[in-house]
Amino acid sequence: MAGTKTGGSKASRRKARKKKGAIQARRKKEVTYRGYTLEEMLSMPFDEMVSLMPARVRRTFLRGLNEEQRTCFDKLKSAEDKVVRTHRRDIPIIPHFVGKKVAVYNGKEFKEMEIKPEMIGHYLGEFALTRGVVRHSGPGVGATRSSKFLPLK
Repeated sequence: MAGTKTGGSKASRRKARKKKGAIQARRKKEVTYRGYTLEEMLSMPFDEMVSLMPARVRRTFLRGLNEEQRTCFDKLKSAEDKVVRTHRRDIPIIPHFVGKKVAVYNGKEFKEMEIKPEMIGHYLGEFALTRGVVRHSGPGVGATRSSKFLPLK
């Protein structure tokens, strides 16, 4: 057996490689929106930042927010650590909201979420789903013709 080495050396090399890979610190992924970092978007003027947004969001800001939207928008912008509860699902997420906590009403309850950089350009309501998953059980007694004749045990 000229070509074989001891069985433990290959396993030890594999463990060493695995350990070396685990030691490397993971770099935090830099989030960009249409080529701009979050810091760059926060520093640019509001009109320029809005011009980067999708068409529907641009139109929302161009036409202006109504009074209810404006008050919620201002609360979100100035909120520090507290959760802002709102029924307004039609407010676009801008970079100033990143890191804030908001609870959006979905018709039944308030869904709490933290706004992340990936949410920029979307609306608050997109992240508080209004329809849940329906899990049906088996049919009940009398639901079908055959269920009348269930054997009695």
